[in-house]
Amino acid sequence: MPHLGLVTMVVPDYDEAMAFYVDAVGFRLLEDTPLGDGKRWVVVAPQGARETGILLAEAAGDAERARIGDQTGGRVGWFLHTDDFERDAERMRKAGVVFKEEPRHEPYGTVAVFQDPYGNLWDLIQPKKDA
Repeated sequence: MPHLGLVTMVVPDYDEAMAFYVDAVGFRLLEDTPLGDGKRWVVVAPQGARETGILLAEAAGDAERARIGDQTGGRVGWFLHTDDFERDAERMRKAGVVFKEEPRHEPYGTVAVFQDPYGNLWDLIQPKKDA
């Protein structure tokens, strides 16, 4: 069965992006393979993710640099699910992650928007359990 394997996020620097996503957000570093000429294949994924990861792609050229932090036109582009919103939000705050709002309770669960160092917006969501 087909599945979504990777999505690309353009970043200004591999190591800076890895530090944020691994150390602050809590993702796992799945791969960091040199490709030559300063390029690397860097993949991170949330703890427990089985299929989809993020390919961190260092921007090459002005056109790619112009899109850093605004790859989704200012909308939330990524949705990080958790089984314990308070635990993960607190850990992320302590690690320096900036939340753009207080948590809110929606019909689909508890959610708050956070921002990466480049301006990309994410939802941290604890989905509502079905009754």
